Parts: sequence; C-alpha cells; structure tokens
Amino acid sequence: MTDNEEPAEANAGEDAGSTAADEQPSETDEATTLDSDGFTDVIQDIGRPVVTASRVAQALDCSQSAATEALDALAGEDLVQKLDVSTDPVVWYPTDWSRLTDRERVILFPGRRQIVVDHPTQFTRAQLSQFAHLVDTTHRGGYLYEVRREDVWGAPYDTFEDLLGTIRDVLPERSPALEEWIEDQWKRAHQFTLRTHEDGYVVLEAATENLMGNVAREKLDDEQLRAPISDSESWVAEEAVAEVKRILYEAGYPVQDERDLETGEDLDLDLTLDLRDYQHAWVSQFMETKSGVLVGPPGAGKTVAALGILARVGGETLVLVPSRELAGQWREEILARTTLTPAQIGEYHGGTKQVRPITIATYQTAGMDRHRQLFDSREWGLVIYDEVHHIPSAVYRRSANLQTKHRLGLSSTPVREDDKEEDIYTLIGPPIGTDWDALFDAGFVAEPEVEIRYVPWASDDVRNEYVSSDGHERRQLAATNPAKIDETRHLLSRHANKKALVFADYLDQGRAFSAALDVPFVNGEMPHSKRERLLEEFRQGMRDTLIVSRVGDEGIDLPDAELAIVASGLGGSRRQGAQRAGRTMRPEGRSLVFVLATRGSNEEDFAQRRMRHLSSKGVRVTEGEAEAVETTN
Repeated sequence: MTDNEEPAEANAGEDAGSTAADEQPSETDEATTLDSDGFTDVIQDIGRPVVTASRVAQALDCSQSAATEALDALAGEDLVQKLDVSTDPVVWYPTDWSRLTDRERVILFPGRRQIVVDHPTQFTRAQLSQFAHLVDTTHRGGYLYEVRREDVWGAPYDTFEDLLGTIRDVLPERSPALEEWIEDQWKRAHQFTLRTHEDGYVVLEAATENLMGNVAREKLDDEQLRAPISDSESWVAEEAVAEVKRILYEAGYPVQDERDLETGEDLDLDLTLDLRDYQHAWVSQFMETKSGVLVGPPGAGKTVAALGILARVGGETLVLVPSRELAGQWREEILARTTLTPAQIGEYHGGTKQVRPITIATYQTAGMDRHRQLFDSREWGLVIYDEVHHIPSAVYRRSANLQTKHRLGLSSTPVREDDKEEDIYTLIGPPIGTDWDALFDAGFVAEPEVEIRYVPWASDDVRNEYVSSDGHERRQLAATNPAKIDETRHLLSRHANKKALVFADYLDQGRAFSAALDVPFVNGEMPHSKRERLLEEFRQGMRDTLIVSRVGDEGIDLPDAELAIVASGLGGSRRQGAQRAGRTMRPEGRSLVFVLATRGSNEEDFAQRRMRHLSSKGVRVTEGEAEAVETTN
C-alpha cells in the first residue's frame, strides 16, 4: 500500500522552504540525539520518506540547528543521506530504504472506517481480525481492512471496554468518531435477547419498551410473535426462531441467543492428534459464542478444528453435508482422528439410513418432510453445516431450524453471488477464522501459483461462430474452444510428475477431453460406485489425472492434487474459482493452477474477475499466453 490515499492537503507546502521562524534557535538550544529507529519514527509521523531539518525539528520539538546537528551525526554513520536540492532546503532520507519499507505501519482512515497496514506482524493481524474484515492484500506487504457493522456485532468480547482496548492497542491514533460508531454498533448487538421461559417456551426480550414496540413488534408479525408478555417481552413461536433472528439482524439489531437448549446425551471422546495454535483459537472462540462459521483456505484444517469443537461440546452431533461422498469422507475422518468407534457413527442419506450418536446426513435428506420429524425430535448438542454457503438456498435453509445448543458452519469461501452472505451468519453464527495470507506466511498452507493462460481460437470458423452468437451459446463456444485440449495436453506433459485435475463444466467438453487425453471423466451422470472407485484410485496414487465436472467443486476431498487446470466454468461464482484453486492448497509443496481463457472472448473478463477474489486473499495471480503449438481444427 502507498501513501497516495492520504488527503492532498496533508502534503501541501510541506517542503516549500524554511521560514525565518524556522531558523530561530530555541531559548534552550540543547543537543538533540537521534538514532536510525528514531529517524524512521519521525518519517512515519510526518508521513513522508524525504524530510527537511525544519520538519524533523518540529517533530522532535527542538531547534532546527539541533535537528541538523543530529541528522549530520546520523549521516556520519552512513545511516541517512542528505541532498541539497538547489533553491529548496536540504532534505534527508534513510540510507537503508529496506528498513523503512519492511517496517510495520498502520494508517487509519476513520471516515471510510478503513485501515491500511504495511508489513503487519502476525500479532497485529490477529488483533485486527477481532473487529475488522480483510478486504485486500498485495504481495508488497500491504493489507486493507474495513470495520463493518457485522464485524463489531460478532467481536468475541464480553464488554465494549475489552473491545475498545484491542482497538486502541492496534490503531496508531484515536478516532472519537470511529470509536463512537463502534460503540453504537456494539450496543445494537446487545438490545435483543432470546431466552427460555421457566415454562419452556421462547421469549424475546428487548432492552427497552421502545425497542420492543417500535422495532420488534413493527418488524415481526403474529406468526413469529405469538403474544406480548410485558412491554419489553414477547412470546416467540418455536418454529420461527431463525426467522426472528434474521429479520431483526436485517433491521440492524442482531439477537443474542441465550436459550436453555439441551446438548443431547453425553458423548465421551478424545482427539488422536494435536491441534495447531490457530485451530485452538478457533475452538476457544467458538465455545465462547456457541455458534459460528469457520472460514479459512482449503487445507487449513477446518474439519480437524470442527472435531476439536465436537470433543469440547461432548454431545450428540449431526453433521450436514451436500453429498454422499462427503458423508463417507466425514465418517472416515472421525474414525481416524477421534476415539469414537464405527458403532457410534451413522450415515443418513439415499444410500443408508442410520441414526447414531454421531449422524452424518445430506442437506436434501434432512430437509425432506418424511425425514424431518426424526431430526427435529432429537436433541443435538452440536449441528455442523459443511459447505455452509449453501444454507441461504430454499432447500438447505430448512435445516437451519434444527434444535441445537451449538451451530458450526465450515466454508473456505462463504461468498454468494446473490449477496446472501449475511443469511449465513444470521442462521448459523458469526465468522471465525484466520486470513489466508497468515496461513501462507506461517507455512500451514502452501500458496498456489495461479496463472490465467489465454488460448487462441482453434480456427477462424470457430471464432466466427462465436462472433455471430449471443447469450449462453456464446459463453459455451468460448468455454469449449477445442484449442484448450492442446494446451491442456501441453501442460500435463510439462508437469508429468504432478497429480492433476482438469475441470470441465460441459459434459460434451468433458467427454472430448477424456477421449483426446485418454483420461476418465468424473461427472454427475456416472454411477456412484464407479465415481467413488475412480476417486479412490486417484487418492491412492493409482491414477495421476482425472477430468471432473462440477461434482469436483465441493464434496470431494482430493488432498494430493498438485496441478489444477480450469478448462471451463469461468462464468461461475467467485466461490467456485476459489474452490477449484483450493483443491491444490496443502502444506506440502507448491501447487500450480492454470485457468484457460479464450483470447478475444468474454472469458478474458470472467477469468480476471473470478481470480480477483483469490488475489484479495493473498494468492498471486499472473497472466500468460498459451504455449501449445498445435490447434484442433
């Protein structure tokens, strides 16, 4: 990040020349000492990398002659340089520029509620993650954070004073206006509470009569609030709890859920592995809030952290997943990493229907009317929502009303093109996680090398067909450009030692790739048994390449993929792009992701926009031209 965002008036006339007043010595012209770190502090306080002695004198509250003498002493040690710029005064700057550029600097823009940080320490990033959202990061060490209302609402503090202490620790200066806004948001998040009445029904309690009358009873109808109990309390319909929370959240008043929910039968288990420090932090934060969404890059160990939460809750647990493949993988993961036995774990979906202390079910099955009563009647200590970004959709949303004391969501990228991310946090809980870049830096997850590779048209005929088409047909023609087969073959041969996934959204394209490359095409039309067999062969190293359709975007664990080639699907969501790149994110080795976009088509823009989301997470994205010589005519 640079200083270009500073207000223009901050730089006006800074070094226009020294005045007569500047030259006057103070009454007590004592010697001033200055070392290299002190000079760096002065530069950062002034906000310019090149300074005059008069500005240094102002910063140190000494005379200009004393400042000049101190600067001359530093120059004698070759720690700073001075330059006589003709009619302007002498200016000074550090000899070792890298010491300045590598040093942490925090700049607050209170009007925009944004924080720019150059080269933050892990501690600073951890502090900022408590109350701010990481918007963007660059590979030059710059980070842009934004303080949003939902970040303040979900801040893991018992009191506003505790939150304010962290804010003042990390920010370089106080901003009364920003602190006032944060306090207002904090108060908003503590105006409404759900609790259990002594007779067993749910009560919505407001901090004041005015809030209950002018907010809750105005926003909610008789199907949600059954009857008033007092001027500040209302009886809530049991089946409408999630809806009440969502409506008040949208009105700017998140609800504190303090109902006396059961944790189900006790479940005794231990983990058979040690959690990483940041996973311990995730578990601790979740246990404080009793609900939340773990957000982190693929390979960060969200599933392992979820098992740590399961062990801490110690109650019967329902795990909801989008596919049967994921159900089987969860079962294997639980058995491998906990002391639970096969008899304690059941699966409930189209293939099998077992309800056990740990039950793994698909969203679709749990939402069906004929199965719903079974899940509703059981007291779950914990419900885990894997791939939680599905929750806002109509079919999956029904599972959000399940009775449980703890709700845990998991997602690498809880972003939605319909802008319903807020629904995830109102239905499940606030985000919990570490920014991707921190895990890259710490070596827990290997940052992939992502390249957008522009592929020429296979022939003039194909290009002309594209030009004369429109809508979906035009997008499909660009996506299925036959020249992508040659480029894929070239990339696979160039990286023949890597296990590779090739993503193809269109069935005809996938079959064409399969025939040309002699590689199986895994898709939704393939029988489940055959699909599982091919995936297992890939996991075990018996196959080094697979072509996959959208079934590979989620719900399939491919931990050993080292190379991903995205042949089509650029018109998909930001989440899809991140998930495909994420299939190669693991601690071991550096993985490669190639995104093929047809040159001279709308795919160029699609690729750049979709990969921008990855770039904002700290992933380096480059661009290049296709290298294959031959094209398919």
